Amino acid sequence: MNEIALLLAATLNAGTPLALAALGLLINERVGVLNLGAEGLMLMAAVAGFAVGFHTGSDTLAFVAGALAGAAAAAVFGWLVIWLGTNQYATGLALSLFGAGLSAFVGVAYVGKKLENRITHEVPFLSDIPFIGTALFRQHAMVYLTMALTALLAWWLFRTRAGLVLRSIGESPESAHALGYRVRWVRLGGVMAGGALCGVAGAYLSVVYAPLWVEGMVAGRGWIALALTVFATWRPARALLGAYLFGGVTMLQLHLQGQGVQIPSQFMSMLPYLATIVVLVIMSRNPVWIRMNMPASLGKPFNPNG
Repeated sequence: MNEIALLLAATLNAGTPLALAALGLLINERVGVLNLGAEGLMLMAAVAGFAVGFHTGSDTLAFVAGALAGAAAAAVFGWLVIWLGTNQYATGLALSLFGAGLSAFVGVAYVGKKLENRITHEVPFLSDIPFIGTALFRQHAMVYLTMALTALLAWWLFRTRAGLVLRSIGESPESAHALGYRVRWVRLGGVMAGGALCGVAGAYLSVVYAPLWVEGMVAGRGWIALALTVFATWRPARALLGAYLFGGVTMLQLHLQGQGVQIPSQFMSMLPYLATIVVLVIMSRNPVWIRMNMPASLGKPFNPNG
């Protein structure tokens, strides 16, 4: 039973950065902007968060640095695609490649270093409960904040006027513009908010998940988060559940290897990405369902001047 509890705890830990990035991309896509640069955003934020955490010893400052790095890079991306009208697909891919290169360059000085004096995170009293305490209540505070953020984002998107405006711009920016809303600025705000969440996800990887910096440490999680938004049909709660599903698959491979299961390590490493492909293939069999849930203006440029 204790091994199952440890597996569940590891699943929450592994799923948290996926959930944060997926929520950020969900905001981007709800406002009608497709950002394929999540991988690059997370890498830049990971090295920024690690550098600040290494020099200050503060997880909070590290997360702030990651969020600022992600938001700043997303602002440049937003300026290019929203104001200059560049292709969203090409610009996102360029951002991903740029982020990988820049993070590798900046992170050279931090390769091989670790964050010291890591503390044990436990919820008083609850962490002592057999099985449940081990599985659920010995996590970093960011794990619980991510759950709360998911609920808050779901409420904000579907229960508030501001959320309705954001979703309406994702559906029909022309109609929103005709009603007097500043479509470009709302889109930029959504892109920067999404970038900040991707930044927090990247910082989580280098500060909490594996408190060290390694070149390319995001290892495709940005692409998995992008797939999660489709898997979740652009709904926050489903994105969170999907993130834990993929996090569980990632941890399962390590758990099975630890149990001595004779499966090639290369195949086990493929499992998270294989699961991503299988989910997308299954969902693509019902394109009508995807079109019914997908924001109508996703990936389409908008020019208020015609």
